[in-house]
Amino acid sequence: MGKSIWELGIEDLVRTGLNLHEAVEFNRILKNVLSTTQRSKPTEVWRELMARRALKPTHPFELHRLLYYSVYANWNISTSGPPPYWFPSLDQSKLTNLGKIMELQGPKLLGASYKDPISSFSLFQKFSIQNPEIYWSIVLQELSVTFQKAPRCILDRTEKPNGRWLPDSMLNIAECCLRSSSRLLRDDNSLAIVWRDEGCDNSNVNHMTLKQLREKVTLVANALDATFSKGDAVAIDMPLTVDAVVIYLAIVLAGLVVVSIADSFAANEVAVRLLISKAKGIFTQDFILRGGKKYPLYSRVIEGGSCKAIVIPVTGNRLEVDLREQDLSWEEFLSTAKEFPRSNCYSPMYHSIDAVTNILFSSGTTGKPKAIPWTQLSPIRCAADSWAHMDVQAGDVFCWPTNLGWAMGPVSVYSSLLVGATLALYHGSPLGHGFGKFVQDAGVTILGTIPSLVKTWKDTRCMEGLNWTKIRYFASTGETSNVDDDLWLSSRSYYKPLFECCGGTELGSSFIVGSPVQPQAFGAFSTASMTTGFVILDEHGIPFPEDQPCIGEIGLFPIYLGASNELLNADHDEVYFKGMPIYNGMQLRRHGDIIRRTVGGYLIVQGRADDTMNLGGIKTSSVEIERICDHVDESILETAAVSLSPIEGGPEQLVILVVLKKQYVKSSQELKDKFSKAIQRNLNPLFKVGFVKIVPSFPRTASNKLLRRVLRKQMKDELALRSQL
Repeated sequence: MGKSIWELGIEDLVRTGLNLHEAVEFNRILKNVLSTTQRSKPTEVWRELMARRALKPTHPFELHRLLYYSVYANWNISTSGPPPYWFPSLDQSKLTNLGKIMELQGPKLLGASYKDPISSFSLFQKFSIQNPEIYWSIVLQELSVTFQKAPRCILDRTEKPNGRWLPDSMLNIAECCLRSSSRLLRDDNSLAIVWRDEGCDNSNVNHMTLKQLREKVTLVANALDATFSKGDAVAIDMPLTVDAVVIYLAIVLAGLVVVSIADSFAANEVAVRLLISKAKGIFTQDFILRGGKKYPLYSRVIEGGSCKAIVIPVTGNRLEVDLREQDLSWEEFLSTAKEFPRSNCYSPMYHSIDAVTNILFSSGTTGKPKAIPWTQLSPIRCAADSWAHMDVQAGDVFCWPTNLGWAMGPVSVYSSLLVGATLALYHGSPLGHGFGKFVQDAGVTILGTIPSLVKTWKDTRCMEGLNWTKIRYFASTGETSNVDDDLWLSSRSYYKPLFECCGGTELGSSFIVGSPVQPQAFGAFSTASMTTGFVILDEHGIPFPEDQPCIGEIGLFPIYLGASNELLNADHDEVYFKGMPIYNGMQLRRHGDIIRRTVGGYLIVQGRADDTMNLGGIKTSSVEIERICDHVDESILETAAVSLSPIEGGPEQLVILVVLKKQYVKSSQELKDKFSKAIQRNLNPLFKVGFVKIVPSFPRTASNKLLRRVLRKQMKDELALRSQL
């Protein structure tokens, strides 16, 4: 155990990178803080350090790290839960979206038990579970959601097993994104999108107003009408650029269905998704530009399917590839709209609330991706949760480096445009200084990340010298966070909170999150999202008592606005409900995560109950990995893929265990190189093999099923033993 904050001296401060003069001055500030706080209350010490802004973004990270760990040197996580690093003030809480609603509605809805947004948040969250109709009637008024035909009620509990949301309503959710709104203080001149191209770090940030966005979406919608038929599925396989956002909104506005495909997918994965969705066309680019290098995209897309491709040049106005006969350049495609007036008078296709607008994919444990349809409820859900839990407000600048192939792509679009915020896009790699300078120059106020991205920023020191202090909140999703990396990120903006988000494509949002009206702890979730109810189940499927520290599989309450009701290529009931227990008359919904509830009520994800793994923020299955690895070398009898969380925390590592055929001898390093190349070529270039272990055999059940959980435990124990040596 390291020194406590009370034991630190000037020499300790110098070792972090401060010069002697700086160390003496910081020590003076530190001693002054300690003189006003109690030794038995480390949270008071940390709060006071934060209140005085004693730790600055310009200080060496080692100083931040030393102070955090020395403040909490004697903190017992098992008896106190994870230590908080951020505390909302009462005044701040009343200015948040949720705080304003609670101050206005709390006394009426909660009666005398309502005190203020901080102390009454848990009561309000429970109220929203028990009374979702009231909560959603309030929140719908806060978003830019305008119905062409109003719903007859918020929730009809008599329909379907789990009720029907906003029945009989008609709208076009893309039109809602493009409307002016006096309540959101958004007019035609409001900034809708800001962006910058990689390599243009010293250029001005590009701006697009709401009016300009609407005009571009209208042009593309007219071209879609000339090229496709209403209801057609049209894929997007390209980076998240301004053009991609315009295309996405235009497809929805015109009454077609977006098929989301990540631009990192290999040709066979593209083919599978085009086949499942029955896509009639696909928007793509000739190349992807990353880190100054061009990577083929169009060639990968046409290898994966024969449907019509509309191809956008990554630079300039001319394509650098030859197109197939049936394909169109972006310029040719737009020219088909010339017969239509370029105005704001496009007539959207209005659908029922249950109409599918987007098909996204999530890997299942069978090796095939699950095709998940998003209805118009899904955008409402993700925007509402961003409004409530990331406090996205009109005027915010929202940036989350991602892709339309993953749920966070559409979530970013809707969370900005349905709330009146500005969407910030960087056309290039988010791994380097160029992205960070864009965040600074664009005045980003809400920055979303994945943990492996933050780790790269911290380890490469590529963000040094930048000013990120305009950021109000950070957010993180996709994989398990590492405390050191989160500490580094939060310190870049005077310890603004980092809201952890855990959900799923099939939910349209997160089921556990952070909140701007609750204290936050690194790597932990502070609450269920609004209207979300769940229990944690023991190994026999029996719920643990509410608020009791425990660990088990999560079971979600089934009444959940925005959650999927069908899968295009699998039995929805079997995937999400079959075998789940009944709780208070409700059949619980399966999500598959193992959750630990700590003392103090924080929630920490412990991994998956099935054999799905999370690699770099992307969920995949053991079967998908093994299917590729089994054939990379003639010496291989069989492989098993498991993922392990490092002892020190952070993103999961992919481990491949191998059984060789008799008479063969291979080195682990040789196989690791082959596995890495095969996985990156055939599945995803972002996946990395952590290490390979050759074993004599695999543990199996009596029916010959592979026991991956046993392998995972064996490897976890081996890693723990190695760390002690």
